[in-house]
Amino acid sequence: MEIVMSKCNENNARFILKSTTTAFANAFRRAMISEVPTLAIEDVKIYDNTSVLFDEMLAHRLGLIPLRTDLNACTPITECLCNGEGCSRCTATYTLSVEGPRMVYSRDLIPQNSASPPVYDNIPIVKLNENQKVVIEAKAVINIGKEHAKWQPTVACGYKSYPVITIDEHCDGCGMCVEECPRGILAIDNGKAIIVENKLENCLLCGLCQRVCLTGGIGSVPSIHIDTDETSKIFVVEGDHSLPVREIIERALLGLKKKSEDLLTALNEISEEVSNAKND
Repeated sequence: MEIVMSKCNENNARFILKSTTTAFANAFRRAMISEVPTLAIEDVKIYDNTSVLFDEMLAHRLGLIPLRTDLNACTPITECLCNGEGCSRCTATYTLSVEGPRMVYSRDLIPQNSASPPVYDNIPIVKLNENQKVVIEAKAVINIGKEHAKWQPTVACGYKSYPVITIDEHCDGCGMCVEECPRGILAIDNGKAIIVENKLENCLLCGLCQRVCLTGGIGSVPSIHIDTDETSKIFVVEGDHSLPVREIIERALLGLKKKSEDLLTALNEISEEVSNAKND
C-alpha cells in the first residue's frame, strides 16, 4: 500500500491510496471519522439560565463546539488513573457567564487550560435579551466519534475510485465531449480529444462524455471510455481544526494497525487452544 499526497495543510488533505482494496479504504475512512479521539464538552452545570433555550438545548449546543485538542497531553477518561473522577489529565474545564442584551459566542467560553480553547471564537450559542443571563460550568473529556458525533474530528471524509479515461484512435475530434465535461478535463489537440494535464483526478465519473460521444458520434461504439482503477482511491479529508488533519490520518492508520495486531494475537491464541485440545 502507498499513500501519495497531492495536498496537505492544517485542515485539508487530498491523497491517493494505491495498491489497496475497497474494504480497507472504507475501514480507513470510518477510522478517521469515528476512531480518532478528540475533546468535547460532556458535562454542563447550569447555575443560571434565563435565556429562550431550555437547559438541554443549551448543553447540546455547547457540546458541538469544536475544541483544540492535544492528544499528547490528554488521556481518554476511560484510561486515566483517576478512574473516571475527572482530573487535569483527562478533563478540561470551562466557564461562561454572560448577561444580555447581547449574543453569546463561543469566545465567551473561558477555558481553565489555555491549550484547549474553542477552535472558532464566533460560533453563536444563544441571543440574550435585557435581564436575561447564562452562567454555566462545563467539563470536556476525550472520546471518539463512535460514541457521539461531537467527538468526530472531521467534517468531510470520503473517497472515490481512481478514474481511467481511454480515448480510441478513431476519435474524430468533434469536441462534443469537451463541451459536455463539467470539470474541463478534456480538450481537443491535433483533431483528437485529450486529457488536460493534471486534471484527471477531478473526473466525476459521470460518464457524460462517453454518452454524448455515443449519441452524437459515428458508429455504435463511443470513442471515449470511462472506467475506474479499483486498486487506487482518491481521498479528501477536511478536519474541524480540533486536530491537524495529518494527525487524524496518522492516528487512524495506527488504530487500524493495532486492531489488526490484536486480531492476529487472538487468532493465534485460538489456534494454540485448538492444537492443545487435540493433543490432549
